[in-house]
Amino acid sequence: QVQLVESGGGLVQPGGSLRLSCAASGFTMDYYAIGWFRQAPGKEREGVSCISSSDDSPLYVDSVKGRFTISRDNAKNMVYLQMNSLKPEDTAVYYCATSYLTCPRSLYEYDYWGQGTQVTVSS
Repeated sequence: QVQLVESGGGLVQPGGSLRLSCAASGFTMDYYAIGWFRQAPGKEREGVSCISSSDDSPLYVDSVKGRFTISRDNAKNMVYLQMNSLKPEDTAVYYCATSYLTCPRSLYEYDYWGQGTQVTVSS
């Protein structure tokens, strides 16, 4: 059974750091791109970052460039999102998702999704 499980969310103060993890089961990540998305209440789901199966040229939305870093460990079937210098506007439920080989142009082209992990940035 294909499954993605996010973890690592929590409550942090502005300027703090958090590391999210995405664990895959039922398949191996070697041939799949992994994307991170987030959705705040009342807002549409937003693409945050994506890393291809070749670990080449990871993508980031402009609002997180220089603050977030995506990485993968295929041997562990894990993908991570290191989030630094967190801002209140980063508050959202964060999801990971998979697509074959390369990062799609649209979030609708991702095949499997996790259930999300809550990230809250507040004083």
